[in-house]
Amino acid sequence: MATKKQSVTKKTSATAAPTVLLDDLRHLIEETRQGVAVAVNAALTLLYWRIGKRINEEILNGQRADYGKQIVATVSQELTRDYGKGFSYSALTRMIKFNEAFPQTTIVATLSQHLSWSHFCEILPLDNPLQRDFYADMCRIERWSVRMLRQKIDSMLYERTALSRKPEKLIEQELATLREEDTLTPDLVFRDPYFLEFLGLKDTYAEKDLEAAILREMEAFILELGVGFAFLERQKRITLDSDDFYLDLLFFHRRLQRLVAVELKLGAFKPAYKGQMELYLRWLDKYERQEGEGPPVGIILCAGKKQEQIELLELGKSGIHVAEYLTHSLPKEVMQKKFHKAVTLARKRLENTDEERSNRAKVKLLDDNASRKAAKTPRKKS
Repeated sequence: MATKKQSVTKKTSATAAPTVLLDDLRHLIEETRQGVAVAVNAALTLLYWRIGKRINEEILNGQRADYGKQIVATVSQELTRDYGKGFSYSALTRMIKFNEAFPQTTIVATLSQHLSWSHFCEILPLDNPLQRDFYADMCRIERWSVRMLRQKIDSMLYERTALSRKPEKLIEQELATLREEDTLTPDLVFRDPYFLEFLGLKDTYAEKDLEAAILREMEAFILELGVGFAFLERQKRITLDSDDFYLDLLFFHRRLQRLVAVELKLGAFKPAYKGQMELYLRWLDKYERQEGEGPPVGIILCAGKKQEQIELLELGKSGIHVAEYLTHSLPKEVMQKKFHKAVTLARKRLENTDEERSNRAKVKLLDDNASRKAAKTPRKKS
C-alpha cells in the first residue's frame, strides 16, 4: 500500500511531465505561427508588387494618362467589391508606385522576407531612390519595426549619415555591397548631427553634466547611436608612462566588430582633439583589441565644428568621426536646409578633389612620356 508521501510524489511527477510537454508544444505553435506570418506577409507583398507591375505595364504603359486613371478607378471598384477595401483606388496607386520604386523582383522577394507591406508604405513616399534603398536595407538588417522606421525617417537618418554626402555613384556601390554582403561600414553607422534633446539639459551645463545625463539616459543614447552598440565603460583609464588619461565612453559595435571610443566636448571642435583621440585609439588597438576585431574607431561629439579644419586634418584616415550634437530640437525645415547645404558642399569638395587628382595624374603622365622620349632621343656628338 502506497504511503501518503509516495502518492504526493507520484502526483508531482505526473503533473511535471505534461508541463514540459505543454512548453514544447507552445514553442512549436508559436514558431509555426511566426513562420506562417512571415510567409503570408511575403506572399501578400509580392502579390501587391505583381498587381502594380501588371497595371503599370499593361494598362498605364508607364504613363499617368487620364484614361489610365479611369481604368484603375474602374478596376479598383470591381476588386473592392470582390475582395474588400484592400484594393481601393489609393491602394492600387500605391501598388503601382511600389513596382516603380522597386522594379527588380529579386530585390522585392528578399526584402519581403523581412519588411511588411506597412514598412513599404512608409518608404514609398520618399522621392529619392537612394533614400528608399537605404531605409529598406537598413530596416532589413537592423530589423526595425514600422514605428522605428517611421522615427528614423522623421529624424532624417539618411541625411545625417556620411554616406549621403558622397557622390551618387559611390552611394549606389555602397548600398549594393550592403544588400549583397550585409556588411555595414562606419559611413552607414555614424551620424552627424546626433539629436540629444532627451537629455533634458538646459542652456548652461558642464561636461560632467553632459556625461551624467548620457549615463542616466543610456538606453535612449544607444538608440540614437544606432542598433548594434553595446556600452562597455565610462571614464576608461588609460595609463602611459605613469600618466593617466580617461576616455569618456567606450562602446563596442557588434556588426562593425570594433571598439568605439566616444569623447564629449562642450565647445566647437579643436585640432588638438585629433591627437588625443589618436592616442586613445592606438592604446585600445594595442591593449584592448581582441582577435577577429577591426581597428578601434572614435567619435568626437562637439557642440560645433568647422568643416575645412576637419578635411585638412584627414581624420577619416585615423578612424575618427567628428559630429555635432544638439540638445534641443530644431524645426524640420531648418534641418532640411542645413543637410541640403552640407551635402552640396561635401559633394562639391569631393568633385574638386577628384579633379585635382585627375590633373596631377595627367601631369605625371606627360612628365613620364617626356622622360621616356628624352631617353630614347640619341645625343649629338660634340
